[in-house]
Amino acid sequence: MKRAGIRTSGTRPPLLLALPALAAVTFLSLPLVGILVRTEWTELADHLSSPGTVQALQLSLLVSFWALGLSLLLGVPLAWLLARVPFPGKAVVRSLVLLPMVLPPTVGGVALLLAFGRRGLLGPWLEETFGITLPFHTSGAVLAATFVAMPFLVISLEGALGGLRLRYEETAASLGASPVRVFFTVTLPMVAPGVIAGAALTWARALGEFGATITFAGNLPGTTQTLPLQVYLLLQDEPEAATSVSLLLLAIAMAVLIALRGRWTGTPADRERRTGPENGEQPIAAEPTADATQAAPPTPTEGRWALRAEVTGFTRLTLAAEPGTTIAVVGPNGAGKTTLLRALLGLTPRAHADLTLGGTDVTALPPHRRRVAWVPQDGALFPHMTALANTAYGLRAQGVPRTEARREARAWLDRLGVGHLAHRRPAQLSGGQAGRVALARALAARPRLLVLDEPLAALDQTTRAHVRHTLRTHLAGFGGVCLIVTHDPVEAVSLADRVLVLDDGRALQDATPSEVTRHPRSPWVARMLGRNAWPGTATPEGLALDGGGVLVATDPPAAGTPALAIVAPESVSVHREKPAGSPRNVWPGTVREITASGSRLRVLITSDEAPDLVAEITPQAAAELGLADGVPVWTSLKATEATVVAV
Repeated sequence: MKRAGIRTSGTRPPLLLALPALAAVTFLSLPLVGILVRTEWTELADHLSSPGTVQALQLSLLVSFWALGLSLLLGVPLAWLLARVPFPGKAVVRSLVLLPMVLPPTVGGVALLLAFGRRGLLGPWLEETFGITLPFHTSGAVLAATFVAMPFLVISLEGALGGLRLRYEETAASLGASPVRVFFTVTLPMVAPGVIAGAALTWARALGEFGATITFAGNLPGTTQTLPLQVYLLLQDEPEAATSVSLLLLAIAMAVLIALRGRWTGTPADRERRTGPENGEQPIAAEPTADATQAAPPTPTEGRWALRAEVTGFTRLTLAAEPGTTIAVVGPNGAGKTTLLRALLGLTPRAHADLTLGGTDVTALPPHRRRVAWVPQDGALFPHMTALANTAYGLRAQGVPRTEARREARAWLDRLGVGHLAHRRPAQLSGGQAGRVALARALAARPRLLVLDEPLAALDQTTRAHVRHTLRTHLAGFGGVCLIVTHDPVEAVSLADRVLVLDDGRALQDATPSEVTRHPRSPWVARMLGRNAWPGTATPEGLALDGGGVLVATDPPAAGTPALAIVAPESVSVHREKPAGSPRNVWPGTVREITASGSRLRVLITSDEAPDLVAEITPQAAAELGLADGVPVWTSLKATEATVVAV
C-alpha cells in the first residue's frame, strides 16, 4: 500500500525545472549552514549568557510582545474591515498595509522619524501635550517593530476571513446576536488558527526588526538596543559572539515556522475537513428510531405575529399571512426563493422587504433585532461549538441565563431525535444529524418569523418523516409565520397551508396545496408533482403549444390567453401501432428513457409533432409492448384528460 503524500508516478521531474529548483534550495541553505559551521559551540553558552546579550534579549522580548499586542489591537479590526466591509479606497488601504513589507526598513525608520520625531508631524504635539518622546526611547522601538510587523497579522487574518463563509455570521445574526457578539463568538473563534499564525509571524518579525529600529529609536544599550542591534555591534568586535547570537535568532525563527507548518494558508473550510470523522474522530452514532426519540409536543409559542411584506428588487411580490400560517415556497433554481428569504432577513442588496411582524414595522431594524430565525441549506452550524451550544446560541444572544438556555436547547434536541449527540461537534455529525441540530437551533431561538431553506433535504426518508411530524407539531402551536423553501412536493403538501410559486422573481401562484396540485400554473411545479406541463396559447379547441403542435382539450381559456396544459402521466396511452377510435390527441414518438416509479414505470417519449412527454404504465404493459430505448411508439391522450389553465 502506498503511503499518502509519496509520489507514486514513475515520471521524473524535467531537469530544466529540477536543476534551478535545487540551485534555489542551495542558495537559501548555504547562509544558514554558514552560521552552523562557524558557530563556536564550546563558547556558545558563554556568548549567550553575557550581560549585554541577556539585556538585549530581555529588551527584544519586551519590544516584540508589546508590538504583538499593538498589532492584535489594531490589526484584527483592520483585517476584518478589509475582508468584510466594502468602502471607497479599499485598494489604497490594502496597499498601505502591504507597504511596510516591501519598504526598506531604514526608509520605514526615516518615515517614522518624520512622523513622530521631535520635528515630525505629530512629535511636537505628543511631547507638548502628553510629554511623550518616542525617538531614542523603548516606546520608539515598539512603534518601529509594530510598523514593520503588523502587516503579517493583517494579511494572514484577512486571508482566513476571506475563506470563512458569510453564512455563519448571517445565521448568528438571524438568531439574535449583535455584530459585536457575532465577531467574538463566531468569527474570531472560527479564524483562530489564522490569528495564531499571523500573531506568531508578527512576533517573530518584531523580534528580528533592525533597520527601522536603529533609524528611528537608535541603538542605546538597555533602552533600544535589541538583539539584532546587539548582533550588529558584536560583528565589529566579537564576530564569534555575533555568530552565536545569530544562531539564537535563527533557532527562534525556525521554531516559529515549524510550529506554523500547514497553517499559513489553510482556510476555515480546510480545517473543518481536517477535523472530520474520517480523521480519527468518534464514529457517528446510528440514527435513532422515531419511537425512541418521541418527546412531548413543544409548548406553543407565546404571542401572535401576522406577516405583511412588500418585496421589491429582484424578487417582487406582496406577501401577507395570518399567525400560524406555513407557506411553502417553490420554484426552479434562480426563481428568487432564497433571495426572498434573505430579503425578509435583511441580508441582501438584491431585494428589499418592507416587513411588518405582528403590527411592528421591523424594516429599519438590523437582522439581529428582527426576530427572524433562518435555517440555510447547509445548516451553517458553528464548527467550534457542540450541538448543545449551537442550539442554545440564540437564547444566550437574547439574554437567557446559561442554565435555562441549555435546558431548553436540550429539550429541542430531544424533540428532533438528536439529544444523545448534544456533546458532539458538527464535524462529528452526519449530514442528517447536522440538519436536525440546525433546525432545533432555529426553533429554540423563539422567532416571530421562521424561514427554512430546504431544512429536510439532507435527511433520509425515515428520518425525514419523523422530523416532518415534529416540525408540523411545533408549527401547529407557533404564533408566527413560517416560510419553507422546498423541492419536495410531500413537504409542500404535508407542512404548508399555502404554496407560493416563484419564477424569475415573481409570484406565479399563491394558493392552497390542493389547488396548486390540481391546477399548477408553473411548468416547473407541474413537473415537480410528476405531471406533464406544456405552455402555449389558448385556442377555441384547446392549446397551440409553444414547442409546436396542437393539443385538443375541453374547456380551454379564452382564445389568445397564455395557458399551461397539465397532463397526468397515467392519462397517456402508449401503443406500438397508430390507435384508432376516440382519442383526439395522437402523436408518433420514440422511447428515450424508462425509469421505475414505485410499482410502475415512467416512460419518456420524444416526438417531432409534440413536446416531450412522460407516460406511466405497468411493467406488464411495457413487456407486452416490447418497450426499450429507441423503440418507435404512438401516444394518445383524450381531450377530457388534459387540463388547461391560464397563466
